[in-house]
Amino acid sequence: MTQAKEYLVFVGTYTGKLGHVEGKAKGVYAYRVDAATGAMTELSVAPGVVNPSFVALDPQYRYLYAVSEVIDESGKSGGGVAAFRVDRSAGALTALNTRSSGGAGPCYVTVDATGKWVLTANYNSGSVIVHPIQPDGSLGEASDFKQHVGSSVNPQRQEGPHAHSFVIAPDNRFAYAPDLGMDKVMIYSLDTEKGKLTPGAQPFAQTEPGGGPRHFDFHPNRKFAYCNLEIGNKVIVFAYDEASGGLQEIQSISTVPADFSGRSHTADLHIHPSGRFLYCSNRGHDSIAMYAVDEATGKLTFLGAESTQGQTPRNFAIDPTGTLLLAANQNSSTVAAYHIDQKTGRLAPTGVISDVPTPVCLKFAPAAGSA
Repeated sequence: MTQAKEYLVFVGTYTGKLGHVEGKAKGVYAYRVDAATGAMTELSVAPGVVNPSFVALDPQYRYLYAVSEVIDESGKSGGGVAAFRVDRSAGALTALNTRSSGGAGPCYVTVDATGKWVLTANYNSGSVIVHPIQPDGSLGEASDFKQHVGSSVNPQRQEGPHAHSFVIAPDNRFAYAPDLGMDKVMIYSLDTEKGKLTPGAQPFAQTEPGGGPRHFDFHPNRKFAYCNLEIGNKVIVFAYDEASGGLQEIQSISTVPADFSGRSHTADLHIHPSGRFLYCSNRGHDSIAMYAVDEATGKLTFLGAESTQGQTPRNFAIDPTGTLLLAANQNSSTVAAYHIDQKTGRLAPTGVISDVPTPVCLKFAPAAGSA
């Protein structure tokens, strides 16, 4: 693969105050990124959406979708999903429309491989929803909605369901919703003709009590899947059955060094494009945990944790060639850049830290005209 000289990165942010953050941003930002150093140059900001904390691009990079992380007084509704047209030449977004997310505190959005459906998870109310993508990129009325029901052992964090992400399998047949409040990864069959969700043959994978599953990713060989536990500070390794969509836990491993005794919670998790390494962000320890992946067994070996050079790292992104990692430090309003050692998987700071207001989610796109 020829490495692009420049990328665009779209950044989801917090614009207002919530219980866990004081938003300082103005909307969804677009930056040009130097692929060699990770230096970010602001190109535009699209205002008008409150707390567009998580964003997703369609497979052709024509449209961007952002949650509007809003909670009304009831704590059960108020959120939205916004659609934008992407101009990769200018690095600009044009607002198309916004639909209700059907619940409160939407925290994750993704687009299926056909580019026909947008899937969203609502954290506060514990639900997931599907919207169709119209020919112009705007969102239609919801085609399906599922309300999770359940709780777990932590009375402060797990008093009810809290869907924290909604991730589609590589073959586009199943969708997985880790629910922090239930200690379950909910498994749905995805009908890409009708935009419907039905429980999988295995309707969920149970995770350890009080762990709080959050984000999810698949190994490129489609034999394994990975989920981080937000409260438990662990990564769970699953054997993944692509035919049935089923998951079987095979390993649980810490995200922080053995001698760490402070307060920390995991946030994001991604596997390297090569399948040889996996990374997970720690808020509190303020680091990216690094692992080597045994491609035969899927199991992880902890390599250490690299400081994110800022406070409260939320999401991070790896460029398509697997050579650059950008980490969003929410509470210090910075994005730190790292080179990824292709032999060891270890992260090395490039020396570049860019100022970005209360960043949460980073999504790469090739710059127009770039290789």
